[in-house]
Amino acid sequence: MHPRTLFTLFCLVAASALSAESAASRQVQSLRITLLSTMLADGNGIGEWGFAALVEADGHRLLFDTGNYPHVVLRNAEALQIDLTTVPDVVLSHSHSDHTGGFLAVRRAAASQNPSALARTFVGEGIFEVRADSRNAPQQTLMLDAKRDYEASGGRFEVCTGPREIFPGVWLTGPVPRTYAERNWSGQGVIVTPAGRIEDTLPEDMALVCDTAQGLVILTGCGHAGVVNIIEHARTVVRAAPVHALIGGIHLFRASEPTLDQTAGKLREFGVAHFIGAHCTGLEVVYRFRRDLALDRAQAVVGAVGASFVLGEGIKPGDLAK
Repeated sequence: MHPRTLFTLFCLVAASALSAESAASRQVQSLRITLLSTMLADGNGIGEWGFAALVEADGHRLLFDTGNYPHVVLRNAEALQIDLTTVPDVVLSHSHSDHTGGFLAVRRAAASQNPSALARTFVGEGIFEVRADSRNAPQQTLMLDAKRDYEASGGRFEVCTGPREIFPGVWLTGPVPRTYAERNWSGQGVIVTPAGRIEDTLPEDMALVCDTAQGLVILTGCGHAGVVNIIEHARTVVRAAPVHALIGGIHLFRASEPTLDQTAGKLREFGVAHFIGAHCTGLEVVYRFRRDLALDRAQAVVGAVGASFVLGEGIKPGDLAK
């Protein structure tokens, strides 16, 4: 073989090795996700119709959603000995009050001890739209009001118009394309536009994705964009890898049997290996998916306050959900 050809081959192999090394260096090595708000609670925790979770990835810490009632996340964090004053970032998965109700309370409490605590919040495009509960209801500006008060406290919003890597290997999906016809929202809400009122499909709904050597770890608030759409989008944007863990609410508690069958089939295709079904997933849905995905009690559980997923160790469900 000609020396120049050998040199070219060497360069190609070296470039490929460097590319693989670079990709691996951007994967999350250490990850813990702890539930701070959902309906089930162990010990001193408080259950509610809401969702929140603390994400700790390679030294980065963020609060994903903030629960429903103002002080539940604060009380649960205290019970779990979690210090929110050292958490700089928040992610709000969408505008519903059961995910944003504690937002200002946790910011104010943490900022009273550390002004930089929870001072940056990521949201999806569309979260500040004016909304109403039904076509004849008065307008609601809850997120616009929260924006005003949060910014007055020194906080700032970063609006995700598309996928965004916020830390190495940690992504926000941004608004998710609705490729599959999953209608994972009530259909009762409307967005108020200058041209009139339109159905509120929660266009801002987004999830968090951690890329790990074991696969993708996906955290959802309600999954109003549809869990299949979310995973397809994550596999397109981040990496076409199996889903090592799916955690959070996926809004299937009222789903029909055909919908559950179809969803379970896709989750099997995605290779979901661990599943914590919290908030709006539905208790029976968790057990159904445990069966349909051929998972065991250690791999598929109902989410409880204090339950966690730890990379390399799996699910730590707490006593009630074992």
